Amino acid sequence: MPFRYRLQKVLEFRIRKKEEQLLVVQKAQQAVFTAEENIRKNEEEIQSTKQNMRHADPMMYEAYDNYLAHLWEKAEQLEAIRVEAQRILDEETVKLVKLEQGVKVLEKHKEKHREAYIEEEKKAELKNYSELGVTRFFRQSQERIEEEEEILKKLEEIDGGS
Repeated sequence: MPFRYRLQKVLEFRIRKKEEQLLVVQKAQQAVFTAEENIRKNEEEIQSTKQNMRHADPMMYEAYDNYLAHLWEKAEQLEAIRVEAQRILDEETVKLVKLEQGVKVLEKHKEKHREAYIEEEKKAELKNYSELGVTRFFRQSQERIEEEEEILKKLEEIDGGS
């Protein structure tokens, strides 16, 4: 009879939950990467605006200043979004680690039970071999006893006939 783990459905459920959580973590990582990319683009825009301001007409300085102030506010907002995305990623990663631990515990439990099952199978097999050996030995000894009895009868006939 093949090995059957009694908690297999629980193990499969935990594995499925871990895989779902892995997808959530990947989405959270993507959100962090997107936020960081937006911050980088905003920084490039700020640097570009500063560079253009140096070559601009003095009449445009106020417009550049207003635009830079807007970009700095946008940078603060983007940083807040990145911090929030990172916090969510950290929370989801902690959940993933807990789910992975749950799966590992059950896999270890399953492996111990499999090893115990294999050991029991070996013991049963050795017992069968032992019983077969005892049966064979008993049968061979019976055959030897019968052969010896036949030889003794023949010897008695030979001795009785002389």
